[in-house]
Amino acid sequence: MNHPTTGLHHITAIASDGPKNLHFYQDILGMRLVKKTVNFDVPGSYHLYYGNKAGDPGTALTFFLWPDLSPARPGAGVTSLTRLAIPQGSLSHWESRLTGHRIDHTRERRFDEDILRFSDPDGLALALVERPLGEGEDIIGFDGAELRLRAAAPTQDLLFAMGYKPYKTDADRERLIAGNPAAWGQYIDLWADPEAPGARQGLGAVHHIAFRAADDTHQAAFHTLAESRRLMPSPVMDRSYFRSIYFREPGGILFEVATDEPGFTVDEPLESLGRALKLPPPLEGRRAEIEALLPPL
Repeated sequence: MNHPTTGLHHITAIASDGPKNLHFYQDILGMRLVKKTVNFDVPGSYHLYYGNKAGDPGTALTFFLWPDLSPARPGAGVTSLTRLAIPQGSLSHWESRLTGHRIDHTRERRFDEDILRFSDPDGLALALVERPLGEGEDIIGFDGAELRLRAAAPTQDLLFAMGYKPYKTDADRERLIAGNPAAWGQYIDLWADPEAPGARQGLGAVHHIAFRAADDTHQAAFHTLAESRRLMPSPVMDRSYFRSIYFREPGGILFEVATDEPGFTVDEPLESLGRALKLPPPLEGRRAEIEALLPPL
């Protein structure tokens, strides 16, 4: 592509309980709740966004709160690990922090670097990895994501067309990079697991993974790419804070391409992000009805 993606935009997962989710991501992981809204397609349920101070593209980990779902079943055709970047030298701090909160964790070696693996209250697989980005100990944003696939080559070919490049190999995993090791959200790991059972969506699973497009023109190029590969991309959907298209990559994982603009401050100032329930204009007239459906947070 003439204008490749610059990396991850956001990752959206499925959770069961709002207060538990808030406690884990705000109080334990120290991320900021930057937007409290609803699922635009299922407005009787919350959609919570966590990120850095402004929820910049590449930092937003978001959750649909769907408590009636069963736990997810791991397998092929899913984002199997969400990696979060922390400043260089802070991994030991995070080991102590997780231990203090009685969160089971393991230190593993991947791609010649240490990562700290653990799960959230619904079983979402997470890892922390040090990067020379920022200072202190706070989570910076995404490092990347791991995709578990029976056959990695078709997905790899698509990601190459989207602008990713080969980076490193580690046993049965291939790491691709969007092009800038000094930025957050740059890496996609492809885990080829031919014998894996099919994954099942549910609590603790990633619902979709989103890639960055600078603007509508940039996004249109991804729509054309998906059409050319018969991936049946959706029409452009206005998500208030970005515009989105969706399609399933060859391994079955739901991909989104989201615009960087306009961002989370389009409907509330930076200093008060995440405090009030925000609804898109088409749903504002149903506010009383929607608020009555939503459980307390």
